[in-house]
Amino acid sequence: MLIARRADTRARADFATWKMMAKLNGSSALPPEAQEFLASYKNLLAQMSEGAATEATIGAIYKAYYAEMGGAGTPPDVRTRAAEPAADNVTAFRRPESKPKKTGFFGKMSSGGTQPRPLPVALIFACLVVVYVGIRLYWR
Repeated sequence: MLIARRADTRARADFATWKMMAKLNGSSALPPEAQEFLASYKNLLAQMSEGAATEATIGAIYKAYYAEMGGAGTPPDVRTRAAEPAADNVTAFRRPESKPKKTGFFGKMSSGGTQPRPLPVALIFACLVVVYVGIRLYWR
C-alpha cells in the first residue's frame, strides 16, 4: 500500500507539472514518456470532460509508476474518500479563561513588565557592594 500511495502522489504531482509546462509551451523539454501521456490526455479530452480525462491520465501514469516502483499485480485503488462538505466552517470566538495571577517571592508579582523588583534583588546588590568595599579596604 505504501508503494501505491507513493506512486499515486508522484503521478498526480508529475501530471500537474507536465500539464503546466505544456500550457507554458515547454512540453518539448519533457521526457518522451511525459509527452506520450500528454498526447493521450489530449486524445481523451476530445472524448470526455476535462476532469474525467485528467483522472484517466493520472490513472495510467499511476499504473506505470506502480510497476516501476516494484509493485506486483494490479495496483490497488488509493483514492481518498471525498470529504463531506462542511455546512459551516466558521468557529465562534470565545474569550480564553482568565488565569489566576501568580505571586512570586514575598507575595509580589513575579511576572509583569512594570512591577517593582522583589526585595531580595536589592539585598543581593547591597551585599555585593559591602563585599566589594570590604575587599578594597582589606587590600590597602
